[in-house]
Amino acid sequence: MATTLPNGKRIRQSAGTENRQDAEALLAKIRLEAFREHHFGIKPQRSWQEAVVRYLTIKASLRSFRDVNRICRMLDPYLGSLTLNQINGDVIWSVVQGQLKKGNTPATVNRYLALIRNLLKMARDEWQWIDSIPKIRLLPGEVERDRWLTREEADRLIAAAPEHLAALIRFALATGCRAREITGLEWNRVDLDRRTAWLNRTKNGTPRGVPLNADAVVVLQEQMGKHEQFCFTYQGKPILWEVTNSAWHTALAKAGLKDFRFHDLRHTWASWHRQAGTSCDELKDLGGWKSRIMVDRYAKYATEHLRVAAARIEDGRGGNVVNLSRFCHVQKEKRS
Repeated sequence: MATTLPNGKRIRQSAGTENRQDAEALLAKIRLEAFREHHFGIKPQRSWQEAVVRYLTIKASLRSFRDVNRICRMLDPYLGSLTLNQINGDVIWSVVQGQLKKGNTPATVNRYLALIRNLLKMARDEWQWIDSIPKIRLLPGEVERDRWLTREEADRLIAAAPEHLAALIRFALATGCRAREITGLEWNRVDLDRRTAWLNRTKNGTPRGVPLNADAVVVLQEQMGKHEQFCFTYQGKPILWEVTNSAWHTALAKAGLKDFRFHDLRHTWASWHRQAGTSCDELKDLGGWKSRIMVDRYAKYATEHLRVAAARIEDGRGGNVVNLSRFCHVQKEKRS
């Protein structure tokens, strides 16, 4: 079907049907929506499913695309039949209650809410599909994961792991890189002379450079000659599977470690940096985070800058501390 809309735009597209009446009805709908938008500023109704299609197209290059796609499917029973304008506070409440009744934790529910909020903001600010969105607050009570290894625990894990896995662990602890960033690292993106690696497969889709300390350089030097393209391999082949497989769990058991994920090596790396005095701004750049919010969680591990303040009330040094209760008592006596 082909037509010229009231704003002068010419469209030509398939109606998706061989029924003439259905095609004419669709054409009339398109003309009506274009007329209302052109003359009265009334935007056409866009569906949640239509928005999801565009959203997934935009997010397709992300390493986390599989999770994004999974969450969209989980939300379809709640939002799949709605237009964007119909998504209000009551609808969001139904999503929250439905997921909590299924036994999901606040952390899981917050992942769903964050995606809804992000998609709606994009539809409003970038696509101009809607003029307003509901205010979506994340649930309180989400427990922040605080799992990292001591140096001794890390040494035990490395000793318990097979050679190929031990190399991945050591490189993660030296650089803070994620599992897929490490397994996807290629030799043409490594410069050992300049002690730098360039990642093109990051979580947020933005390439970044990674400075290599002495520990990371040693790990890479040990891998040289094992594969022509990839830095880290297993039995001469690239590592294309999930790192946390049976070898990972066996190594954890041998090392006596529980509740520990490969990604927690990144938390360990960041925690060690803060304990060693690395600033939050430096850590943000080292880890490739886009904002300080993700880095501030590690601030608690560095207290050196507060030592002077803490010492101000040490025994024998608190001469300037005013005894308020005594001061108030003296004032009352003077008045009487």
